[in-house]
Amino acid sequence: MVKTNAMRLLEQAGIPYWALEYEVDENNLAGEHVAQLIGMPPEQVFKTLVAKGEKKGIVVFCIPVNLELNLKKAAAVIGDKKLEMLPVKDLLNTTGYIRGGCSPIGMKKKFPTYMDETAILYDEITISAGVRGCQLCIPREALVNYIEATLCDVAE
Repeated sequence: MVKTNAMRLLEQAGIPYWALEYEVDENNLAGEHVAQLIGMPPEQVFKTLVAKGEKKGIVVFCIPVNLELNLKKAAAVIGDKKLEMLPVKDLLNTTGYIRGGCSPIGMKKKFPTYMDETAILYDEITISAGVRGCQLCIPREALVNYIEATLCDVAE
């Protein structure tokens, strides 16, 4: 397995992780499918979503793969009136990652990051390793501290 930037950054920070590889199905990039492939409950597998606030600009949300981002709740949390998902065509230029392989670790810039509060139910959660086909299982508290995430209610 090739080491990703996210893996290197976690190692530099002394944060333990476990890489969980899976076969990529280009026809099914759904997070629930990924959770099934790596043998984890979807509530414990977090996807990374990038949105743009009217005033606040780019913001990152990590939520369980079986839930959706509630844009109204999310806008209220960041203190903005309006929030919309970043178009997929802008994802690579903005974050350095592609759809299905977007990690909250190692983006081109440090963006404000919010994690759905359900993360507190688990000692470990998984996030993308920064490529399709690999998830990283990380102690939740270490991850939240490392990415300086704010825990909040943003998913439904």
